[in-house]
Amino acid sequence: MAKISPLVILPPVIFAGLAGMFAVSMIQGDSDDLPSTFIGQQAPAVPLEAVSGTTQLTDADLRAGEITIVNFWASWCPPCRAEHPKLLELAGEGYRIAGINFRDQQDHASTYLTDYEDPFFATGFDLRGRVAIDWGVTAPPETFIVDGDGTVLFRYVGPLVGSDYEQRFLPALMEATN
Repeated sequence: MAKISPLVILPPVIFAGLAGMFAVSMIQGDSDDLPSTFIGQQAPAVPLEAVSGTTQLTDADLRAGEITIVNFWASWCPPCRAEHPKLLELAGEGYRIAGINFRDQQDHASTYLTDYEDPFFATGFDLRGRVAIDWGVTAPPETFIVDGDGTVLFRYVGPLVGSDYEQRFLPALMEATN
């Protein structure tokens, strides 16, 4: 009978072990939530410039005693356009929404808000994306729920549409406002 060398068996065994570890990690991990170091922390600074023709967002606005939804968006962003009706709906329901425009052109951002209605009580204009980096934003749209004292309560990555919006964002907003 021929003896099988351990060097022949070892690579498939190592591969199977690694594949099993990755599979367990994927099943146990919560792929819907991206961790944010800002949850429970004070909100980072906001841009020092507004979108033309809008009210300037200030750090004091995030600490005015009211829940604030902070939405990072851009006129060139298709998912941002998809979520825009939800932002208008939330604003119509009385929610306080601040918009931070991300890596856009002033005239494009201003025209967008004029053409499609402005859901924001105040805006920031983040031309180079520096403020977005401070907030941990990877790409627009991203939305944060900020408590009245400026504490970040929740981070939502992606457009505010569909079942994920209904199952994750709305419950977090309801919890924050109650």
